[in-house]
Amino acid sequence: MRAQFVLSEIGVGLRRNLTMTFAVVVSVALSLALFGGSLLMSDQVNTMKGYWYDKVNVSIFLCNKSDAESDPNCAKGAVTEDQKKQIQADLSKMSVVEKVTYESQDQAYKHYKEQFGDSPLADSLTPDQMQESYRIKLKDPEKYQVVATAFDGRDGVQSVQDQKGILDNLFGLLNGMNWAARMVMALMLVVALMLIVNTVRVSAFSRRRETGIMRLVGASGFYIQAPFIAEAAVAGLIGGTVACGFLVIARYFIIDHGLDLSHKLNLINFIGWDAVLTKLPLILATSLLMPALAAFFALRKYLKV
Repeated sequence: MRAQFVLSEIGVGLRRNLTMTFAVVVSVALSLALFGGSLLMSDQVNTMKGYWYDKVNVSIFLCNKSDAESDPNCAKGAVTEDQKKQIQADLSKMSVVEKVTYESQDQAYKHYKEQFGDSPLADSLTPDQMQESYRIKLKDPEKYQVVATAFDGRDGVQSVQDQKGILDNLFGLLNGMNWAARMVMALMLVVALMLIVNTVRVSAFSRRRETGIMRLVGASGFYIQAPFIAEAAVAGLIGGTVACGFLVIARYFIIDHGLDLSHKLNLINFIGWDAVLTKLPLILATSLLMPALAAFFALRKYLKV
C-alpha cells in the first residue's frame, strides 16, 4: 500500500467532514482530559493518604474538674495521678503503639492560644478548663479500635478520638468527586465514539463511488478500509494531544504557578511531574487506538468489502 495514497485520503476525509472532525477532536480531548485528571486525582488522594496517615494520632482526653460536673463519662470525677500512671503503663505494653506523648493542661492551653488566640472564647478560658491528654502514634493507623476498645469508658478518660476519622471524611469527599469525574468521562467517551462512528459513516457514504471502483479492480478490504481507520485515528490523536496539553498546563498553572497551590497549601503533599508525565503515553495510546477500533467495527457494518 502506498503511503502517499493513504495520507492523501486521510487529508481529503478530514477536510470533507471538517465540522464532524472538529467535534471528534473536542470530545476526545475533553473525555481523555477527564480520564487523565481522574487518574491524577487518584494518585493525589493516595499520596495525601500516605502523607497524612503517617502523621495522625489517637488522642486520649482525660477528665478535668469541669468535665466531672457536666460530662457523664466523667461522673466518677477528674482523673487521678494513679489513673494517669496506669493509662501510661498500659499504653507502653501495647504492641500497636509506636510513641506516646503526654500533654498537660498548661501545654494544652498554650497550644490553644497559639491556634485560636483571636477567638472571643480564648480570653474566657483558663488552663484548669483544658484537658490533659495522651497523644498516641500508632504503628498502623488502621488499628485505632485496639486503643479505643482498651480505654474508652475507663475511669478518668473523657473520650478517645481518632484523627484518621476526620481524614477519612475528607478522602471520602475527594473519592466521590473523582468518581463523578469518571462518570462524566465515561459519558464523554460514549459521545466521542458515537461521533467517530457517524463521521466514518458519512465519510464512507461520500466516497462510495471510489470504494466501489476499488472493489471492481480487486483492491483488498484492508486497502479500502485503511484510509478511513487512519482518518479516525489521526483525529483521535489530535484530541489526545490536546488532552495532554490540558493536563500539563493545569499542573503548571494550578500547582506550580498561577494559583501556586504548592506554596499556598504547603500542608498538602502534591503529586509531582513524574505522575503527570507517566499518564501522557497512556492517554496518547488510548486516543489512537480507541478511534481506530471504533472505525474498524463501524466499517465492517457500513462498508461491505
